Amino acid sequence: MPAPATNPPTRRPRWQRWLIDAALIALVFAAVQLWQTRHVPAGPAPAFAGLLAAGGQGSLAAWRAAHPGGPVAVYFWADWCPICKAQQGSISGLAEGWPVLTVAMQSGDPADVAKVLAERGLHWPTVVDEDGAITARYGLAGVPALAVIDADGQLRSVAVGYTTALGMHLRLWWAKVVTG
Repeated sequence: MPAPATNPPTRRPRWQRWLIDAALIALVFAAVQLWQTRHVPAGPAPAFAGLLAAGGQGSLAAWRAAHPGGPVAVYFWADWCPICKAQQGSISGLAEGWPVLTVAMQSGDPADVAKVLAERGLHWPTVVDEDGAITARYGLAGVPALAVIDADGQLRSVAVGYTTALGMHLRLWWAKVVTG
C-alpha cells in the first residue's frame, strides 16, 4: 500500500523572516531603553547648577536663558566611559547646530575635567558632577545619556547608552516641532 502524499512544510519568504527579525530587534531595543529610563522624572527638567570645568558657575537655567525659544540638550558623560569617548565626535557635531550643555559625572574636580577636555580637544561647556548628584536627579544610573529639554523646560526625551548622531538630531528637532 503506497504511503499517503504529504505536503512539505512551507517556509516564509526571506524578506518576511528579515522583517520579523528586525521587528524583534526593535522590540528588544525599545524594552531596554524603557528599562534604562524607568527612573527618569516626567515633566519639568530638574534644575541644576555647579562648577564649570572652564571656571565659574554654570546652571541649566542660565544655559536655557542663553538659548531661548528652542530645545537644549544635556549630555551626561564620564572620562572613564569608553562609550562616551566613542560618542565624542557625535556630540561635538551636535553642538555645532544645537545648544548642548554637558555634565561630567564622577570624573574628578573641575581641573581634572578641564584637563580631559583639553587632551581630547573638546570645547564643550561642562558642568562638573563630582559626586553624581546631578545625574541622579535625572534618574540616570549610567552614562552616556542625552536629555532633551524643550523650550518650555519640559524633559522631552532621554536616551541612555550610545545614541547615533541622527538619533540626537531627530530628538532635538522633534522637541522643537512639538513646542513650536
